[in-house]
Amino acid sequence: MKPVVLGGSLKLDVPIGLGPMAGVTDSVFRRLCRRQGCGFLYTEMVSAKAVLYGNRGTEALLAFQPEEQPLGVQLFGRDPQIMAEIAKRMEARGFSFIDVNMGCPVPKIVKNGEGSALMKDPALVGRIIEKMAGSVKIPVSVKIRAGFSPECLNAPEIAYVAQESGAAAVAVHGRTREQYYSGKADHQVIRRVKERVSIPVFGNGDVTDGPSAVRLLEDTGCDGILIARAARGNPWIFREILEYLETGRLPEKPSAQERCHMLLEHARMLTEEKGEYIGIREMRKHFGWYTAGIRGASRLRAAVNQIDTLEQMEEMVDKLLL
Repeated sequence: MKPVVLGGSLKLDVPIGLGPMAGVTDSVFRRLCRRQGCGFLYTEMVSAKAVLYGNRGTEALLAFQPEEQPLGVQLFGRDPQIMAEIAKRMEARGFSFIDVNMGCPVPKIVKNGEGSALMKDPALVGRIIEKMAGSVKIPVSVKIRAGFSPECLNAPEIAYVAQESGAAAVAVHGRTREQYYSGKADHQVIRRVKERVSIPVFGNGDVTDGPSAVRLLEDTGCDGILIARAARGNPWIFREILEYLETGRLPEKPSAQERCHMLLEHARMLTEEKGEYIGIREMRKHFGWYTAGIRGASRLRAAVNQIDTLEQMEEMVDKLLL
């Protein structure tokens, strides 16, 4: 894959990124993926209003380490003035780019007219991007879906509006808001977006390995790829895809021992950063993802929800490796 340049200033040498996922893509997980070859990263989505009003919980979502760069902060909201003001603050914090969430399908977000609901209002999309892009020097990108519903597959229109308003790139999840994450991602919608705009286009949806990454690139002509759910418990996916793109060979999957080793590395980093109480509780969901398919793991998944310490997590992993 060729490097991609956003806004004439930000060069992505490896245009394969980790898509934002609430409750998953925190600083620790981002670093693990970066070490496996991930080319660029996003924060979890952050409410612009929450930043404006000094919400305490939001501050943790904005924490990052230098090794995560290039890192974008993903903001959601619908007020152009607030979005522009927070964009300036994010630029001052040192983020490499700012992404606008126009794809989140969660009901409470949509009910507020934010996330994927914005795709129903192209004029507002234009005002938001124009205000944000005019307020910062770093690139502003947009993440959208194929459309809000099957009857309104307007991703090409929204992407064009975003481009004309100053967006430096657009990422397209090939499902509608009504699909959530069911069914298959529509590669043809992503292709139509690519044909409509001249800014870089990143495809998202159903990339799980090297062959599926190649299919997405060939079907859509897109410039890069975002991987989200397939990276949960599998930060190696970036290394595997890069190797496949370079050699055409499928690398061996990580062994049970490698997966357990990464699980524990994740747990140790998380407890060091967030404390044992929070870190271990957050690791419970990751345990299920890392150990999927490992013999004996299913019987431990109920028990993992009862553990409170790193030592208990280590003991549980040892049982898997006996």
